[in-house]
Amino acid sequence: MFRIFNSLTINNFPIMKKICLLITFLTLCVCISAQTVNLPAPKKDASMTLYQALQQRASVRDFSEKAISDQILSDLLWAAVGINRPDGRLTAPTAMNSQEIRLYVCRTDGAYEYIAKDNSLVKVSDKDLRADVAGFQTGVANAPLFLVITADLNRYSRKSDHSKVMGAVDVGYVSQNICLACEALGLSTVPRATMNAEVLTKELKIVEDQLLLINHPVGYKK
Repeated sequence: MFRIFNSLTINNFPIMKKICLLITFLTLCVCISAQTVNLPAPKKDASMTLYQALQQRASVRDFSEKAISDQILSDLLWAAVGINRPDGRLTAPTAMNSQEIRLYVCRTDGAYEYIAKDNSLVKVSDKDLRADVAGFQTGVANAPLFLVITADLNRYSRKSDHSKVMGAVDVGYVSQNICLACEALGLSTVPRATMNAEVLTKELKIVEDQLLLINHPVGYKK
């Protein structure tokens, strides 16, 4: 009996190995797919003019629970720091074109990093971090999503004593883009610095010399 079992095991090992490899591959594909959200192409066609957006821009801290569609989110993220030219340059300027801005989306199903070149979201945490981004200002915690803006100084070709200043300036450009795009898209927001930096550093996998500076709760006005 042992000889028969041993013979079957040995003879079928190549087939079993192939089956195991196939199962592993399919599992990895499913996991990767679940971790990446491919956003629809941004429309870039808001009817509101720049000056109308400037006229109407205002900070809002009270949001309805109405969900934001992936299409609207795509439009907003592209305006914030998306690619607007064939050479890969962005809607927001960055020092030495270092493109050091790293933008995160925190919503009920987890936290994602926005990848401009693919117009996609890559999951970095399964946790709903909105309360941690809100911090002690709990009134904004019900916003359907938060955008967290960081400057990764490791992307600079050279660092200097001025690097943190320029990183902060570049984050400011993105924050302004978000403010104006929200007005044009019928959304509301407010730029904030308050957040639970310790939790976000861990969950967003913030690295050394990546500045965690500003966040925006985003939603429809209540």
